[in-house]
Amino acid sequence: MIYIRIGIGYDVHKLCENRSLIIGGVNIPYEFGLLGHSDADVLTHAIMDSILGALCLQDIGKLFPDTDSRYKDISSLKLLNDVKSKMDEMDFHIQNIDCSIVAEAPKMSPFIVEMRKNIAKVLDIDLNQINIKATTEEGLGFTGNKEGISAYCVCLLSHNSK
Repeated sequence: MIYIRIGIGYDVHKLCENRSLIIGGVNIPYEFGLLGHSDADVLTHAIMDSILGALCLQDIGKLFPDTDSRYKDISSLKLLNDVKSKMDEMDFHIQNIDCSIVAEAPKMSPFIVEMRKNIAKVLDIDLNQINIKATTEEGLGFTGNKEGISAYCVCLLSHNSK
């Protein structure tokens, strides 16, 4: 019998000066970066939360608290690898992941293929199992006002049971 689980993830970070803008493990040239305890990679954070949700393991705030100095400025791809280890321990497998990045600027499209490759490599999945899209909010809200960037993600996991 095959068990299927779905998880949803969301993350948001404020844009700020003197930080690198890292999304999907890609350092994107831009005048602002994202404020956060780790590298503030909103896309990777949303992906981790979707996987953790499907596994019923709470969220990244519980697993990697911002009060723990071990996670200060850490690459979110390293944290994603830890989430993958938990998924592997529970014998779940990714069927697909679908994400949306919400940012007025900069344009994400030139970096999406590299983001997909980074995520697929860490999760040891085929490139066709990870989809990443980008959109704006047409000048509305905090993302539309260029105050922050957010990301949404949904994942489908399967587990083969005897």
